Amino acid sequence: MTAIVVLDPLVPILALWGAAALCAVAVALALWRRLPGWWLRGLAGLALLAALANPSLQSEDRDPLADIIVLVVDESASQRISDRPDQIADAIANVRAEVARLTNTELRIVPIGDSAIEGDSGTLLMTGLSEALAEEPQGRIAGVILLTDGRLHDVIRAPALPAPLHTLLTGQPDDWDRRLVVANAPAFAILGEPVTLTLRVEDQGAAPADTAFVPLTIAIDGDDPLPFEIPVGRDVELPINLPHGGMNVLQFEIPTAEGELTDRNNSAVIQINGVRDRLRVLLVSGEPHPGERTWRNLLKSDASVDLVHFTILRPPAKQDGVPVNELSLIAFPTRELFLEKIDEFDLIIFDRYSRRGILPNEYLDNIRQYVENGGAVLVSSGPEYGSAESIYRSPLGAVLPGAPTARVFEEGYTPQITDIGNRHPVTEGLAAFSPPADDGDGPGWGRWFRLVDVIAAPNATTVMSGLDDRPLLTLE
Repeated sequence: MTAIVVLDPLVPILALWGAAALCAVAVALALWRRLPGWWLRGLAGLALLAALANPSLQSEDRDPLADIIVLVVDESASQRISDRPDQIADAIANVRAEVARLTNTELRIVPIGDSAIEGDSGTLLMTGLSEALAEEPQGRIAGVILLTDGRLHDVIRAPALPAPLHTLLTGQPDDWDRRLVVANAPAFAILGEPVTLTLRVEDQGAAPADTAFVPLTIAIDGDDPLPFEIPVGRDVELPINLPHGGMNVLQFEIPTAEGELTDRNNSAVIQINGVRDRLRVLLVSGEPHPGERTWRNLLKSDASVDLVHFTILRPPAKQDGVPVNELSLIAFPTRELFLEKIDEFDLIIFDRYSRRGILPNEYLDNIRQYVENGGAVLVSSGPEYGSAESIYRSPLGAVLPGAPTARVFEEGYTPQITDIGNRHPVTEGLAAFSPPADDGDGPGWGRWFRLVDVIAAPNATTVMSGLDDRPLLTLE
């Protein structure tokens, strides 16, 4: 319990000091003139000043709050190598014991792991410290201790500290580590043009000084690795030509040296999407029909698409008596397209095509090999796909995802997007282009009136379904 005198003046403090000065001058003048009763005048002035000061006696019962010491423990992946977990446990036990011997002092332990926030990677030590200090009264913070290996990635987020900061470093004086860093890797690259990657091998800590070059292996899509020698501590620009379109997975790896702390950072994997400067498309229409204009409008609307379109107007079985030398038609260059220049196309579309002797089986087998080597074929067909002249009943059927059953349904139905079709990149968001159906089941587009029955291959994906959930659009 404590008692203090508290002043609550009845007049402004400047006026109180002015009255005190006047009283002092009056007493001093009376004393200088030797007037009788000068001390009574002084007592009267003091009584007046005391009344104006309005003093009061205040009694308080106080319970002091404990000081707080914040211990931030780095529990990131780098703290789980070698004997660092044991060092961390011993350090925490030692700090607990030291704080327990202090009177009126509490310990707050704040563990910080690897960041799980997208865009923030590494050890966010200062972020964790800022959050811990925000939860405690600043006046009670007596000190901050960081238990870390010295690696952090958010120094710019360091808070204003109300107390001293101390650091306990884990590890050994002779620790060292070598890591592979991919400093620059584009997300996509154009096929046929080299893409430049920037690599660097860094030695950290007490690394041996006699190593100038280290071996590096590069494997693309799991193929046999290619060996290289790169210098240590310098950026190396490595030009690479992607072998195919789509996603290319590149794996870099350096061997583990003796004495390294860990080999987890001796390899790196990146993904680069190979894209074409221009998409070359071959469209083969088996017969004239109004839908050809839709195909042409769709493919010609993109300036990056080079379209080659052929329509079979006069199949060999057609006998109209007109001499060949009088026909103003272009002969179908089958050998040039499907044997000599087939690898120049990125996509081949067969539109309502049926086997009429135009393409021999040798050429169709060449298209099958083209697909197996990474090419793409799209078959858009109607009843002819289920007939005896179906393109499926050719060597190309080995790579088509749907086998016809020869059944064709001629009745109305509403096409639906399957569950996997809602997530597939080909049909994802397709339903958003039309209002929902009145019953809320699927998109509200119009009915279709024909379905060619097929059996989907085991490794095919059905993204759209039709009558009785039969496959309508199947991909492989």
